[in-house]
Amino acid sequence: MSGQLLLIDALNLIRRIYAVDSNQNKGSEEQMIMTCCQRVAHACQKLIRSSQATHAIAVFDGDRSWRYHYYPQYKNSRSPMPQTLKDNLAKFSKAIEETGIVVFTPENDEADDIIATLAFKAARHHVSSTIVSTDKGFFPALSSTIHVYDYFKKSYIEQQSILDRFNVEQHRLLDFWALAGDKTNDIPGVKGIGSKSAQEIIRKHQDITQALDDDTLSVAIRNKLSTGMEMFIISKQLVSLRTDIHLGFSLKQLRLNLSH
Repeated sequence: MSGQLLLIDALNLIRRIYAVDSNQNKGSEEQMIMTCCQRVAHACQKLIRSSQATHAIAVFDGDRSWRYHYYPQYKNSRSPMPQTLKDNLAKFSKAIEETGIVVFTPENDEADDIIATLAFKAARHHVSSTIVSTDKGFFPALSSTIHVYDYFKKSYIEQQSILDRFNVEQHRLLDFWALAGDKTNDIPGVKGIGSKSAQEIIRKHQDITQALDDDTLSVAIRNKLSTGMEMFIISKQLVSLRTDIHLGFSLKQLRLNLSH
């Protein structure tokens, strides 16, 4: 199989377009939803063209994934989806399907894990993929065959921009988030370890457990690490994308009908 696989984080795209449209809405709710659906469909068409996709899928979130069972506080403080949007998701799904893109809503899995599984599966078949999302959780997946594109900034995520933003190399992001935590997703991290301490530990150690015996780190940091190692392991699980989800369909089934 050859080609280009377009992987759209559906709710990420829809919620951002909806946020703008609902704030500017001067007509009826029905009109606003219709306009918003059109904008989402237009975005999908632009993405097909710009990525030169031959295969495409838009993935929604299923109900409470394994992360909620593994760590009940996961995304606990996140505000719920606006009810109007929730009530009209089927219309958005239909609008995306009309562009020729397959729409998939898993039963329980998060879109992130489905998208990561597809991207890694495609890479094994020497197919490049473009993940469309503003979610930083996809950054660790970045490679020569897996690209991450921010539709709203109209830019691809680069290794250098990750280094500039987090002050750690891309391949160490999981350790960084597992140490410092991630408030947006209620990932706890190690209590008392902030970004600066996390960066120092990562700079000095490939294996975080080795930091426990590092005399160049302060006693306070080593004590926090020692006490918080269990939360580090839990947090690292939470921020790691799964790439082994059983999908029930093949990449071939995602081929675009390019007459659209």
